[in-house]
Amino acid sequence: MAAPLSRSLPWLLVATLVAVGVCSLRLAPRQASRSSTGDSETVVLLHGLGRTNLSMWRLASALREQGYSVLNLDYPSRRRSIDQLAEFLASQIDRCCRESPRIHFVTHSLGGIVLRYFLDGHEVDSLGRVVMLSPPSGGSELVDHLREYSVFREVLGPTAEWLGTDSESLPSQLGPVDFELGVITGESSLNPLFSWLIPGPDDGTVSVESAQTPGMSDFLVVPYGHTFIMSRQAVIDQTIHFLEHGRFVHPPANGT
Repeated sequence: MAAPLSRSLPWLLVATLVAVGVCSLRLAPRQASRSSTGDSETVVLLHGLGRTNLSMWRLASALREQGYSVLNLDYPSRRRSIDQLAEFLASQIDRCCRESPRIHFVTHSLGGIVLRYFLDGHEVDSLGRVVMLSPPSGGSELVDHLREYSVFREVLGPTAEWLGTDSESLPSQLGPVDFELGVITGESSLNPLFSWLIPGPDDGTVSVESAQTPGMSDFLVVPYGHTFIMSRQAVIDQTIHFLEHGRFVHPPANGT
């Protein structure tokens, strides 16, 4: 029984990843992206691997209600290399945000790695604050287990296989951030199979330790899972607070 199970495990894991992404696409009505106008500050949203901008719609709506202009970017996360994704992001920012007095970013999962890679090679003169939700900044143990299988590369694309935890991985090549960054990650998982492969507390996809990003300004752990963390009202509120104040609201120590 062990051999058949070991052969089927990578297919099961990849199928679960894809199923989670597909299910999330059906939960929300379409929200159009909006370019910045006038004196409004802009927030650029970057979704995670295998997702679309629909996964960020609730966050986008809340940001618009706060007076921000929002670019809820839909980018080809499974079809392009990291270099191509960075250039795609550069072209979209140039198109939408030239007149914006300040450009903030909010990312989910892979979106945080794309943004860090982009900022390593591009200047954003009006760069504001950044919030990353569950970024695999220390790499992904799931990728370590799966990237040697062709189904993983075929389904999740050319960037995903570089998201491991070894010294050659993409996250390992990125230095500390030099901008105001707040990171929120979860410690609740509904996926025992994924959590079994991830050491320590995790959100079902990224460990709490791996989400921590060198140079970050603030860090917050919340009792939510990876897939829908961006839609939780408490996370939305904390995201807006960081964009406005450069810090999160932390609970009092020892409940006092």
